[in-house]
Amino acid sequence: MRVSLCQVDPILGDLIYNKNLILRNYNEAIKKGADIVVFPELVVTGYPPMDLLNSEQFIIDNLSVVDDIASSSSIPIIFGFIRIDKNRKYNSAAICGNKKMLYTYDKILLPNYDVFDEKRYFYPGQTPGVFTLKIKNKNTKIGVQICEDLWGDDQTKDITKAQKDLGAECIINISASPFTHSKIEKRYKTVVSKVLENKIPFHYCNLVGSQDELIFDGTSFSISKEGNLINQLSSFKEHNKTLGISNKLNIKFKISSIEENTFKALCLGIKGYFYKTGFEKALIGLSGGIDSALVATISALALGSENISGVALPSKYSSKHSVIDAKVLSENLNINFEVISIEDTIEQFDTLFHEKFKNTQKNIAEENLQARTRGNILMTLANKFNYLLLTTGNKTELALGYCTLYGDMSGSLSIISDLNKVEVYNLSKWINKKFGNLIPENSILKDPSAELSENQVDPFDYDIIAPLVDDIISQDFTFKELVKKGYEESEVAKIYNIIKNNEYKRKQATLG
Repeated sequence: MRVSLCQVDPILGDLIYNKNLILRNYNEAIKKGADIVVFPELVVTGYPPMDLLNSEQFIIDNLSVVDDIASSSSIPIIFGFIRIDKNRKYNSAAICGNKKMLYTYDKILLPNYDVFDEKRYFYPGQTPGVFTLKIKNKNTKIGVQICEDLWGDDQTKDITKAQKDLGAECIINISASPFTHSKIEKRYKTVVSKVLENKIPFHYCNLVGSQDELIFDGTSFSISKEGNLINQLSSFKEHNKTLGISNKLNIKFKISSIEENTFKALCLGIKGYFYKTGFEKALIGLSGGIDSALVATISALALGSENISGVALPSKYSSKHSVIDAKVLSENLNINFEVISIEDTIEQFDTLFHEKFKNTQKNIAEENLQARTRGNILMTLANKFNYLLLTTGNKTELALGYCTLYGDMSGSLSIISDLNKVEVYNLSKWINKKFGNLIPENSILKDPSAELSENQVDPFDYDIIAPLVDDIISQDFTFKELVKKGYEESEVAKIYNIIKNNEYKRKQATLG
C-alpha cells in the first residue's frame, strides 16, 4: 500500500483556497502512484478555527467543500473537517473515495490545555475509527485517529490499542500539533512506542505553517510494524511524499539543533503572517543592540532584504556605536536604512513639561518618553508606507516589564517574544556561523542597554535571570523548587514580584 502524506499550509477561514490546496496535492499524489492520500487535522478550515465555529454559515460552507472534495475523489483520501450532527460539532476526519463520502471519524480525545480549547467547541467522538477500504482490489482495515487520540495511554483512552483490537491493519493519525522545542522528538518516540506495543504500521500527518502566534512544523512520518522509520517529511515547509510500506527500510529520524529549528520556525512564522495578512514589507527600529539586530536578520532572510527597512532613532543618550552598529548591520543585510534623530523632539517635550515637572527629579517618565517618541515615529512611517512594524522585545524583557507601553512595545508582530535573552544570543551566534557574520560582533559583545539615560545598562544578569524567568512562567516551578534548584531566595522573591506586577503590560503586548 502506497501512502501519500500531504503536510500542507492552509489559510484559516479561506475555504476555497484550502479546497484547491487539497485537490492539487491529491492529484499530484495520484500521479506519484499513491493508493491512499492523507491530509492534516481540520485542513478544510485551517487550525484553530476558534469562534468561526460559532458561525452557522461557516459550518455549512465547510461541509460544501467536503462534498466538492468527495465528488472529485477516486482513490481513498483522508482529511480533517468540521462535522455537525443534531447541532453538535465534531472535529472530524472525512474518508472519501469513488466520488463519495465513505466514512467519517470524530476525534475522541479533545485537548483543553495550553493553546487548546477544543472542549469549548466540540463534542467528543465515541467510537475508535476502524474502516474497511478497498486498496489495490483488497479490503484493508484502516484505523483513523486525530491528533490527541495518539496520546491516550490508559486502558480507557488508548485509541491505538482499541483500533488494533478491532482489526486495524495500520493506523493513520491526522494532526495539527504546534511546534515547541521538544515536541518533534516526543511525537516520534510516542508513535514508536505505540507501534512496538501493538505491532502495527503507523502514518502520522501533521499540519505545517503558522496561524498568529502558533507555528506548525509538519515533520510527518511513517513507521513500519517493526518500529523502523520508513518515511520522514521535511520540517517547517509544505511537503507531499508518497512511499510504500517496506520492512527493509530503516532510516534515521532527523532532529535539528534547537537553534536551527528555532530559526526555521520563526522564518516560517514571519512568512506566513505576512502572506496571510497581505503585507509585503517590514519596518524595524534599529538600536544597534542584539535584539533588534536578530529581528532584522531573521526578517531579511525570511522576507528578502528588499522588503526590510531599518530606522535608527538616536537621542542624546545614544552612544556613537549604536548608530554605527545599526548601519553595519543594514549593510551586511543589504536592507534600507536611515537615521532620524529624536533629540530636537525630546527637547520640545522637555519645554512642554517644564512647568509641570518643576521641582521633581527626572525618572522613568522622561526615559519612557524617548521610547514613546520612537514608537510614534515608527508607527507613522509604517502607516504611511504600508509597512508592518516588527517589535524587538524578547521573552525575558516582556516577562519583567522591561519595556515601554506605546513605545518599544508598539508594532504588529513580535518576532522573538518567545526567546529568552540567552536564547537570543545563542541564535544570533548560530546565524553568524551559518550565514557569515551578518550580526555585528559588537552587538553581541557589548553590554545590553536601553540607552534612555546617561550610561544606562540593563539591570539584570541575564545568564541567571533568563533561566529563572523561564522556570517561573514556563515550567511553573514553585518558590521552594526554585530555591532548591540553587537560585537565591531573595532573587526569586524579587523576580516573582516583578513578573506579577507587570501582568498588565503583557496583556497589551503585540502578538508574538
